[in-house]
Amino acid sequence: MSEPFSVRVTVRGYETDVQGHLNQSVYINYAEHARWSLLQAAGITQAGLIGRGIGPVALETTIRYKRELLAGDEVDVTCAFTWGGGKTFRIEQVIRRTDGTVAAELSAVGGLLNLETRRMVADPAHHFKELATDPSLFGL
Repeated sequence: MSEPFSVRVTVRGYETDVQGHLNQSVYINYAEHARWSLLQAAGITQAGLIGRGIGPVALETTIRYKRELLAGDEVDVTCAFTWGGGKTFRIEQVIRRTDGTVAAELSAVGGLLNLETRRMVADPAHHFKELATDPSLFGL
């Protein structure tokens, strides 16, 4: 199996809290950055999604904090989609220091929203596959 898609991020000082470690909400920002970076690498743009009348939505996110991150730390944020047969998909992500230390694991449930009806669309994998120039990045 190939390595999951990954982007590198440097922890910025203003993202830390009074204890000096990365604020909890920023982990979600890093995960979101990796997801949108994957979409972009696969050839999917926000304009393309809007043109099709759909948009990605987050339905659930669980974060398991493993080790603290400090200002200046460089991390790789992975992103791997898992497809089922319904209206949702899973996204598994790991935030790992460049020395290999896992700082956090995120597991999310997402879907695609029909922007007109405001309802989830069936078979989101089909839409990603049609929009992507490189659907293999989604495991499709």
